[in-house]
Amino acid sequence: MDYVWVFSGSRNHFPSGVFATREQAETWINAHSLEGTLTKYPVGVSAYDYAVQQGHFEPRKPEHSSAAFIANFSSATQDHYHYEREG
Repeated sequence: MDYVWVFSGSRNHFPSGVFATREQAETWINAHSLEGTLTKYPVGVSAYDYAVQQGHFEPRKPEHSSAAFIANFSSATQDHYHYEREG
């Protein structure tokens, strides 16, 4: 499976960068002293479907299959890193 690294700024709902490797992302993050979260996503499958397939999440309530839940789903089991400026 292929993966990408997605960076979202600390006050932004939309990603501001997508990278093939964590190293590429961190070079960019560090060059601009950015704050936010870098998360590893599988390509070609949603975070929700991937978590279910991998056994990291099991829908148990009717709302777990709703469009609103799936559209806003995130999984703590995905590799992710937080970046904050010092000082």
